[in-house]
Amino acid sequence: MLDIKFLRANPEVVKENIKRKHQEDRLPLVDEVIALDEQYRSVLARAEALRAQRNAGSKEIGALMGQKKLEEAEAKKAEIAAMGEALASLGEQEKELAAKVRDIMRRIPQIMDPSVPLGKDDSENVEIARYGEPVVPAFEIPYHTDIMESFAGLDLDSARRTSGNGFYFLMGDVARLHSAVLSYARDFMIDRGFTYCIPPFMIRMNVIEGVMSFADLQDMVYKIQDEDLYLIGTSEHSMIGKFIDSINPKESLPQCLTSYSPCFRKEVGAHGIEERGVFRVHQFEKQEMIVVCEPEDSLAWFDKLWGNSVEFFRSLDIPVRTFECCSGDLGDLKVKQYDVEGWSPRQRKYAFELGSCSTLGDAQARRLGIRIKGSNGNYFAHTLNNTVVAPPRMLIAFLENNLREDGSVRIPEILRPYMGGKSELRA
Repeated sequence: MLDIKFLRANPEVVKENIKRKHQEDRLPLVDEVIALDEQYRSVLARAEALRAQRNAGSKEIGALMGQKKLEEAEAKKAEIAAMGEALASLGEQEKELAAKVRDIMRRIPQIMDPSVPLGKDDSENVEIARYGEPVVPAFEIPYHTDIMESFAGLDLDSARRTSGNGFYFLMGDVARLHSAVLSYARDFMIDRGFTYCIPPFMIRMNVIEGVMSFADLQDMVYKIQDEDLYLIGTSEHSMIGKFIDSINPKESLPQCLTSYSPCFRKEVGAHGIEERGVFRVHQFEKQEMIVVCEPEDSLAWFDKLWGNSVEFFRSLDIPVRTFECCSGDLGDLKVKQYDVEGWSPRQRKYAFELGSCSTLGDAQARRLGIRIKGSNGNYFAHTLNNTVVAPPRMLIAFLENNLREDGSVRIPEILRPYMGGKSELRA
Protein backbone atom coordinates (compact mmCIF):
# COMPACT_ATOMS: atom_id res chain seq x y z
CA MET A 1 0.00 0.00 0.00
CA LEU A 2 1.36 3.39 -0.98
CA ASP A 3 1.82 6.31 1.40
CA ILE A 4 -1.15 8.64 0.87
CA LYS A 5 1.25 11.59 1.22
CA PHE A 6 3.31 10.23 -1.69
CA LEU A 7 0.19 9.75 -3.81
CA ARG A 8 -1.10 13.21 -2.96
CA ALA A 9 2.22 14.79 -4.03
CA ASN A 10 2.84 12.52 -7.06
CA PRO A 11 -0.49 11.54 -8.65
CA GLU A 12 0.97 11.41 -12.18
CA VAL A 13 3.75 9.06 -11.05
CA VAL A 14 1.15 6.74 -9.55
CA LYS A 15 -0.98 6.90 -12.69
CA GLU A 16 2.01 6.17 -14.91
CA ASN A 17 2.83 3.13 -12.76
CA ILE A 18 -0.74 1.89 -13.22
CA LYS A 19 -0.47 2.34 -16.99
CA ARG A 20 2.83 0.42 -17.05
CA LYS A 21 1.01 -2.44 -15.35
CA HIS A 22 -1.75 -2.32 -18.00
CA GLN A 23 -4.40 -1.63 -15.36
CA GLU A 24 -6.03 1.38 -16.99
CA ASP A 25 -9.35 0.54 -15.31
CA ARG A 26 -7.76 1.57 -12.00
CA LEU A 27 -6.68 5.03 -13.13
CA PRO A 28 -9.86 6.73 -11.80
CA LEU A 29 -8.98 5.43 -8.33
CA VAL A 30 -6.17 7.98 -8.02
CA ASP A 31 -8.39 11.05 -8.44
CA GLU A 32 -11.13 9.40 -6.40
CA VAL A 33 -8.88 8.76 -3.40
CA ILE A 34 -7.36 12.26 -3.61
CA ALA A 35 -10.86 13.75 -3.40
CA LEU A 36 -11.84 11.47 -0.51
CA ASP A 37 -8.59 12.26 1.29
CA GLU A 38 -9.30 15.97 0.92
CA GLN A 39 -12.74 15.47 2.44
CA TYR A 40 -11.21 13.40 5.23
CA ARG A 41 -8.65 16.07 6.09
CA SER A 42 -11.37 18.74 5.96
CA VAL A 43 -13.46 16.78 8.46
CA LEU A 44 -10.41 16.40 10.70
CA ALA A 45 -9.76 20.15 10.56
CA ARG A 46 -13.38 20.99 11.36
CA ALA A 47 -13.39 18.54 14.26
CA GLU A 48 -10.14 19.97 15.64
CA ALA A 49 -11.51 23.53 15.43
CA LEU A 50 -14.76 22.46 17.11
CA ARG A 51 -12.89 20.72 19.93
CA ALA A 52 -10.92 23.91 20.54
CA GLN A 53 -14.20 25.87 20.69
CA ARG A 54 -15.71 23.34 23.07
CA ASN A 55 -12.70 23.45 25.36
CA ALA A 56 -12.80 27.25 25.44
CA GLY A 57 -16.56 27.17 26.04
CA SER A 58 -16.17 24.76 28.95
CA LYS A 59 -13.80 27.18 30.63
CA GLU A 60 -16.34 30.00 30.08
CA ILE A 61 -19.00 27.99 31.90
CA GLY A 62 -16.85 27.83 35.03
CA ALA A 63 -16.25 31.57 34.90
CA LEU A 64 -19.96 32.34 34.39
CA MET A 65 -20.94 30.09 37.26
CA GLY A 66 -18.40 31.87 39.49
CA GLN A 67 -19.98 35.20 38.51
CA LYS A 68 -23.51 33.82 39.31
CA LYS A 69 -24.54 34.32 35.68
CA LEU A 70 -26.60 31.14 35.73
CA GLU A 71 -28.75 31.76 32.65
CA GLU A 72 -25.72 32.50 30.51
CA ALA A 73 -23.98 29.44 31.92
CA GLU A 74 -26.96 27.23 31.01
CA ALA A 75 -27.04 28.69 27.49
CA LYS A 76 -23.34 27.96 27.13
CA LYS A 77 -23.92 24.37 28.36
CA ALA A 78 -26.53 23.90 25.66
CA GLU A 79 -24.11 25.27 23.10
CA ILE A 80 -21.39 22.86 24.32
CA ALA A 81 -23.84 19.94 24.13
CA ALA A 82 -24.64 20.83 20.51
CA MET A 83 -20.92 20.91 19.78
CA GLY A 84 -20.64 17.42 21.25
CA GLU A 85 -23.34 16.15 18.90
CA ALA A 86 -21.63 17.83 15.96
CA LEU A 87 -18.30 16.24 16.97
CA ALA A 88 -19.95 12.81 17.17
CA SER A 89 -21.32 13.32 13.64
CA LEU A 90 -17.90 14.43 12.38
CA GLY A 91 -16.37 11.38 14.08
CA GLU A 92 -18.67 9.09 12.10
CA GLN A 93 -17.80 10.91 8.88
CA GLU A 94 -14.12 10.60 9.75
CA LYS A 95 -14.40 6.81 10.21
CA GLU A 96 -16.40 6.39 7.01
CA LEU A 97 -14.02 8.47 4.90
CA ALA A 98 -10.92 6.79 6.43
CA ALA A 99 -12.35 3.37 5.54
CA LYS A 100 -13.05 4.45 1.96
CA VAL A 101 -9.55 5.90 1.58
CA ARG A 102 -7.99 2.74 3.01
CA ASP A 103 -10.04 0.50 0.70
CA ILE A 104 -9.02 2.39 -2.43
CA MET A 105 -5.39 2.68 -1.38
CA ARG A 106 -5.26 -1.11 -1.08
CA ARG A 107 -6.38 -1.40 -4.70
CA ILE A 108 -3.70 0.95 -6.07
CA PRO A 109 -0.57 -1.07 -6.94
CA GLN A 110 2.84 -0.60 -5.39
CA ILE A 111 5.37 1.45 -7.37
CA MET A 112 7.52 -0.99 -9.35
CA ASP A 113 11.29 -0.90 -9.46
CA PRO A 114 12.48 1.02 -12.56
CA SER A 115 14.29 -2.12 -13.76
CA VAL A 116 11.06 -4.12 -14.20
CA PRO A 117 10.58 -4.87 -17.93
CA LEU A 118 7.41 -3.59 -19.57
CA GLY A 119 4.91 -6.16 -20.79
CA LYS A 120 1.21 -6.90 -20.82
CA ASP A 121 1.20 -10.42 -19.29
CA ASP A 122 3.33 -13.48 -18.49
CA SER A 123 3.98 -14.10 -22.20
CA GLU A 124 6.30 -11.07 -22.08
CA ASN A 125 8.33 -12.08 -19.02
CA VAL A 126 12.07 -11.83 -19.63
CA GLU A 127 14.54 -14.67 -19.24
CA ILE A 128 17.55 -13.71 -17.11
CA ALA A 129 19.84 -16.74 -17.10
CA ARG A 130 20.02 -20.56 -17.34
CA TYR A 131 21.88 -22.83 -14.97
CA GLY A 132 22.82 -26.43 -15.76
CA GLU A 133 22.72 -28.32 -19.03
CA PRO A 134 19.23 -29.52 -20.03
CA VAL A 135 19.18 -33.15 -21.15
CA VAL A 136 16.68 -34.87 -23.41
CA PRO A 137 17.26 -38.61 -22.93
CA ALA A 138 17.05 -41.14 -25.76
CA PHE A 139 14.14 -42.89 -24.01
CA GLU A 140 10.60 -41.67 -23.44
CA ILE A 141 9.85 -39.97 -20.10
CA PRO A 142 6.45 -41.07 -18.73
CA TYR A 143 3.93 -38.68 -17.20
CA HIS A 144 4.76 -38.01 -13.55
CA THR A 145 1.80 -39.98 -12.18
CA ASP A 146 3.01 -43.05 -14.09
CA ILE A 147 6.51 -42.65 -12.64
CA MET A 148 5.16 -42.32 -9.09
CA GLU A 149 2.73 -45.21 -9.54
CA SER A 150 5.56 -47.44 -10.79
CA PHE A 151 6.92 -47.24 -7.22
CA ALA A 152 3.44 -47.65 -5.70
CA GLY A 153 3.99 -44.09 -4.54
CA LEU A 154 0.80 -42.27 -5.55
CA ASP A 155 -2.88 -43.00 -4.91
CA LEU A 156 -5.23 -40.42 -6.41
CA ASP A 157 -8.33 -42.65 -6.47
CA SER A 158 -8.39 -43.12 -2.70
CA ALA A 159 -7.82 -39.40 -2.19
CA ARG A 160 -10.80 -38.59 -4.40
CA ARG A 161 -12.95 -40.83 -2.24
CA THR A 162 -11.74 -39.29 1.03
CA SER A 163 -11.37 -35.66 -0.06
CA GLY A 164 -12.19 -35.05 -3.73
CA ASN A 165 -10.12 -33.79 -6.64
CA GLY A 166 -6.97 -31.87 -5.81
CA PHE A 167 -5.80 -34.23 -3.06
CA TYR A 168 -3.47 -37.23 -3.04
CA PHE A 169 -1.90 -40.01 -1.03
CA LEU A 170 1.89 -40.24 -1.35
CA MET A 171 3.18 -43.67 -0.35
CA GLY A 172 6.38 -45.54 0.34
CA ASP A 173 9.61 -44.28 -1.20
CA VAL A 174 7.86 -41.40 -2.99
CA ALA A 175 6.47 -40.15 0.35
CA ARG A 176 9.91 -40.59 1.87
CA LEU A 177 11.47 -38.63 -0.99
CA HIS A 178 8.92 -35.87 -0.39
CA SER A 179 9.95 -35.61 3.27
CA ALA A 180 13.66 -35.92 2.44
CA VAL A 181 13.52 -32.94 0.09
CA LEU A 182 11.85 -30.81 2.77
CA SER A 183 14.40 -31.85 5.41
CA TYR A 184 17.27 -31.09 3.07
CA ALA A 185 15.69 -27.70 2.22
CA ARG A 186 15.44 -26.88 5.93
CA ASP A 187 19.13 -27.63 6.53
CA PHE A 188 20.13 -25.89 3.29
CA MET A 189 18.61 -22.63 4.56
CA ILE A 190 19.88 -23.04 8.15
CA ASP A 191 23.39 -23.40 6.71
CA ARG A 192 22.88 -20.02 5.04
CA GLY A 193 22.14 -18.29 8.32
CA PHE A 194 18.34 -18.43 8.34
CA THR A 195 16.45 -19.22 11.55
CA TYR A 196 14.18 -22.24 11.24
CA CYS A 197 10.55 -21.75 12.22
CA ILE A 198 7.30 -23.70 12.18
CA PRO A 199 4.56 -21.02 12.09
CA PRO A 200 0.81 -21.11 12.76
CA PHE A 201 -1.09 -22.75 9.92
CA MET A 202 -4.11 -20.49 10.46
CA ILE A 203 -4.14 -16.69 10.54
CA ARG A 204 -6.65 -13.90 11.06
CA MET A 205 -8.15 -11.72 8.36
CA ASN A 206 -6.22 -8.61 9.43
CA VAL A 207 -2.98 -10.49 8.67
CA ILE A 208 -4.30 -11.72 5.32
CA GLU A 209 -5.28 -8.16 4.40
CA GLY A 210 -1.77 -7.07 5.29
CA VAL A 211 0.13 -9.60 3.21
CA MET A 212 -1.86 -10.19 0.03
CA SER A 213 -3.98 -8.33 -2.50
CA PHE A 214 -7.74 -8.64 -2.44
CA ALA A 215 -7.72 -9.90 -6.04
CA ASP A 216 -6.17 -13.17 -4.81
CA LEU A 217 -8.27 -13.60 -1.69
CA GLN A 218 -11.39 -15.41 -2.90
CA ASP A 219 -9.45 -17.67 -5.27
CA MET A 220 -7.02 -18.85 -2.62
CA VAL A 221 -8.12 -18.86 1.01
CA TYR A 222 -10.12 -21.43 2.96
CA LYS A 223 -12.07 -19.95 5.90
CA ILE A 224 -12.68 -21.75 9.20
CA GLN A 225 -16.43 -21.65 9.81
CA ASP A 226 -17.58 -19.28 12.56
CA GLU A 227 -14.00 -18.23 13.33
CA ASP A 228 -11.83 -15.30 12.29
CA LEU A 229 -9.27 -17.84 11.09
CA TYR A 230 -8.11 -18.89 7.62
CA LEU A 231 -5.87 -21.74 6.47
CA ILE A 232 -2.63 -20.35 5.10
CA GLY A 233 -1.89 -20.56 1.38
CA THR A 234 1.82 -20.08 2.09
CA SER A 235 3.84 -19.77 5.30
CA GLU A 236 5.10 -16.38 4.09
CA HIS A 237 1.80 -14.97 5.36
CA SER A 238 2.32 -16.24 8.92
CA MET A 239 5.99 -15.32 8.88
CA ILE A 240 5.49 -11.71 7.80
CA GLY A 241 2.48 -11.51 10.12
CA LYS A 242 4.80 -12.45 13.00
CA PHE A 243 6.07 -8.85 12.92
CA ILE A 244 2.66 -7.14 12.94
CA ASP A 245 2.57 -3.85 14.90
CA SER A 246 6.24 -4.15 15.84
CA ILE A 247 8.99 -1.55 16.21
CA ASN A 248 12.29 -3.26 15.50
CA PRO A 249 15.69 -1.96 16.63
CA LYS A 250 18.05 -1.42 13.71
CA GLU A 251 20.56 -3.83 15.24
CA SER A 252 17.96 -6.64 15.18
CA LEU A 253 17.77 -6.53 11.38
CA PRO A 254 17.79 -8.25 9.04
CA GLN A 255 15.39 -10.91 10.27
CA CYS A 256 16.01 -13.97 8.07
CA LEU A 257 13.59 -16.84 8.66
CA THR A 258 12.94 -20.13 6.89
CA SER A 259 9.69 -21.91 7.62
CA TYR A 260 8.00 -25.24 7.04
CA SER A 261 4.23 -25.53 6.65
CA PRO A 262 1.44 -27.28 4.87
CA CYS A 263 -0.34 -24.93 2.46
CA PHE A 264 -3.99 -24.90 1.44
CA ARG A 265 -5.41 -23.24 -1.67
CA LYS A 266 -8.78 -23.25 -3.36
CA GLU A 267 -7.15 -22.77 -6.79
CA VAL A 268 -10.43 -21.70 -8.38
CA GLY A 269 -8.78 -19.24 -10.75
CA ALA A 270 -7.91 -19.59 -14.40
CA HIS A 271 -5.60 -22.60 -13.94
CA GLY A 272 -8.01 -24.72 -11.92
CA ILE A 273 -7.23 -28.03 -10.24
CA GLU A 274 -5.30 -30.68 -12.13
CA GLU A 275 -7.27 -33.92 -11.91
CA ARG A 276 -4.53 -36.13 -13.35
CA GLY A 277 -1.52 -35.42 -11.21
CA VAL A 278 -0.09 -33.39 -8.33
CA PHE A 279 1.09 -30.22 -10.05
CA ARG A 280 -1.84 -27.99 -9.04
CA VAL A 281 -3.57 -29.22 -5.90
CA HIS A 282 -5.52 -27.99 -2.87
CA GLN A 283 -2.90 -29.11 -0.34
CA PHE A 284 0.88 -29.25 -0.44
CA GLU A 285 3.91 -28.66 1.79
CA LYS A 286 6.51 -26.00 1.47
CA GLN A 287 9.77 -24.62 2.79
CA GLU A 288 9.80 -20.83 2.54
CA MET A 289 12.29 -18.02 3.19
CA ILE A 290 11.45 -14.46 4.25
CA VAL A 291 13.51 -11.39 5.12
CA VAL A 292 12.57 -8.22 7.01
CA CYS A 293 15.27 -5.62 6.45
CA GLU A 294 16.34 -2.00 6.09
CA PRO A 295 14.90 -0.35 2.94
CA GLU A 296 18.34 0.26 1.42
CA ASP A 297 19.20 -3.45 1.74
CA SER A 298 16.14 -4.98 0.09
CA LEU A 299 17.45 -5.26 -3.48
CA ALA A 300 20.68 -6.86 -2.28
CA TRP A 301 18.63 -9.38 -0.32
CA PHE A 302 16.48 -9.96 -3.39
CA ASP A 303 19.55 -11.10 -5.31
CA LYS A 304 20.61 -13.38 -2.45
CA LEU A 305 17.20 -15.00 -2.18
CA TRP A 306 16.74 -16.00 -5.80
CA GLY A 307 20.39 -17.09 -5.84
CA ASN A 308 19.53 -19.50 -3.00
CA SER A 309 16.84 -21.08 -5.20
CA VAL A 310 19.21 -21.61 -8.10
CA GLU A 311 21.84 -23.15 -5.84
CA PHE A 312 19.30 -25.43 -4.17
CA PHE A 313 17.90 -26.93 -7.37
CA ARG A 314 21.30 -27.24 -9.01
CA SER A 315 22.45 -29.23 -5.95
CA LEU A 316 19.71 -31.72 -6.90
CA ASP A 317 20.90 -31.81 -10.54
CA ILE A 318 17.82 -30.03 -11.86
CA PRO A 319 18.59 -27.53 -14.65
CA VAL A 320 16.77 -24.25 -14.06
CA ARG A 321 16.26 -20.86 -15.61
CA THR A 322 15.34 -17.58 -13.97
CA PHE A 323 13.10 -14.99 -15.55
CA GLU A 324 11.79 -11.63 -14.46
CA CYS A 325 8.08 -10.95 -14.28
CA CYS A 326 7.14 -8.04 -16.53
CA SER A 327 5.02 -5.10 -15.40
CA GLY A 328 1.73 -6.68 -16.48
CA ASP A 329 2.45 -9.92 -14.61
CA LEU A 330 3.67 -8.33 -11.39
CA GLY A 331 1.37 -8.62 -8.38
CA ASP A 332 -0.11 -5.46 -6.87
CA LEU A 333 2.09 -5.49 -3.76
CA LYS A 334 5.33 -6.42 -5.51
CA VAL A 335 8.19 -4.15 -6.46
CA LYS A 336 10.15 -6.78 -8.39
CA GLN A 337 9.89 -10.55 -8.94
CA TYR A 338 12.02 -13.36 -10.36
CA ASP A 339 10.61 -16.84 -10.95
CA VAL A 340 12.63 -20.04 -11.17
CA GLU A 341 11.56 -22.74 -13.64
CA GLY A 342 12.82 -26.30 -13.80
CA TRP A 343 13.66 -28.26 -16.94
CA SER A 344 11.18 -30.92 -18.10
CA PRO A 345 12.88 -33.64 -20.17
CA ARG A 346 9.43 -35.04 -21.01
CA GLN A 347 8.18 -31.74 -22.43
CA ARG A 348 11.63 -30.69 -23.69
CA LYS A 349 11.30 -27.22 -22.21
CA TYR A 350 11.46 -25.30 -18.94
CA ALA A 351 8.00 -26.06 -17.63
CA PHE A 352 8.00 -26.38 -13.85
CA GLU A 353 7.42 -23.29 -11.71
CA LEU A 354 9.69 -24.15 -8.77
CA GLY A 355 9.99 -20.85 -6.93
CA SER A 356 9.01 -17.22 -6.90
CA CYS A 357 11.21 -14.52 -5.34
CA SER A 358 9.69 -11.13 -4.56
CA THR A 359 10.59 -7.88 -2.88
CA LEU A 360 7.52 -5.97 -1.75
CA GLY A 361 9.20 -2.78 -0.61
CA ASP A 362 7.25 -1.36 2.33
CA ALA A 363 3.83 -2.52 1.05
CA GLN A 364 3.29 -5.29 3.61
CA ALA A 365 5.10 -3.38 6.35
CA ARG A 366 2.86 -0.34 5.84
CA ARG A 367 -0.30 -2.46 6.02
CA LEU A 368 0.85 -4.42 9.07
CA GLY A 369 2.69 -1.66 10.92
CA ILE A 370 6.17 -3.22 10.76
CA ARG A 371 8.53 -0.38 11.67
CA ILE A 372 12.21 0.19 12.36
CA LYS A 373 13.25 2.36 15.29
CA GLY A 374 15.40 5.13 13.84
CA SER A 375 17.38 7.90 15.51
CA ASN A 376 15.17 10.50 13.82
CA GLY A 377 11.88 8.63 14.13
CA ASN A 378 10.43 5.29 13.13
CA TYR A 379 10.06 4.18 9.52
CA PHE A 380 8.70 1.16 7.64
CA ALA A 381 10.79 -1.94 7.00
CA HIS A 382 11.02 -3.77 3.67
CA THR A 383 9.89 -7.39 3.29
CA LEU A 384 10.92 -10.12 0.86
CA ASN A 385 9.92 -13.74 0.32
CA ASN A 386 10.99 -16.69 -1.79
CA THR A 387 10.10 -20.35 -2.10
CA VAL A 388 12.81 -22.79 -1.08
CA VAL A 389 10.91 -25.84 -2.30
CA ALA A 390 7.27 -26.89 -2.63
CA PRO A 391 6.71 -30.62 -3.06
CA PRO A 392 4.90 -32.52 -4.43
CA ARG A 393 5.11 -30.17 -7.44
CA MET A 394 8.89 -30.11 -7.22
CA LEU A 395 8.99 -33.94 -7.20
CA ILE A 396 7.80 -33.95 -10.80
CA ALA A 397 10.91 -32.07 -11.93
CA PHE A 398 13.09 -34.23 -9.68
CA LEU A 399 11.73 -37.53 -11.01
CA GLU A 400 11.90 -36.49 -14.67
CA ASN A 401 15.49 -35.25 -14.40
CA ASN A 402 16.76 -38.25 -12.43
CA LEU A 403 14.85 -41.03 -14.19
CA ARG A 404 16.89 -43.79 -15.85
CA GLU A 405 15.95 -45.85 -18.89
CA ASP A 406 15.27 -48.94 -16.74
CA GLY A 407 12.68 -47.03 -14.71
CA SER A 408 14.85 -46.47 -11.64
CA VAL A 409 15.46 -42.99 -10.21
CA ARG A 410 18.89 -41.79 -9.15
CA ILE A 411 19.13 -40.07 -5.76
CA PRO A 412 21.71 -37.23 -5.85
CA GLU A 413 24.46 -37.74 -3.29
CA ILE A 414 23.50 -34.69 -1.23
CA LEU A 415 20.00 -36.12 -0.65
CA ARG A 416 21.05 -39.66 0.29
CA PRO A 417 21.51 -39.03 4.04
CA TYR A 418 17.85 -37.96 4.16
CA MET A 419 16.83 -41.17 2.33
CA GLY A 420 18.52 -43.58 4.75
CA GLY A 421 21.54 -43.89 2.45
CA LYS A 422 19.55 -44.96 -0.62
CA SER A 423 21.28 -44.13 -3.89
CA GLU A 424 18.30 -44.96 -6.10
CA LEU A 425 14.63 -45.83 -6.19
CA ARG A 426 13.62 -49.13 -7.78
CA ALA A 427 10.18 -50.58 -8.27
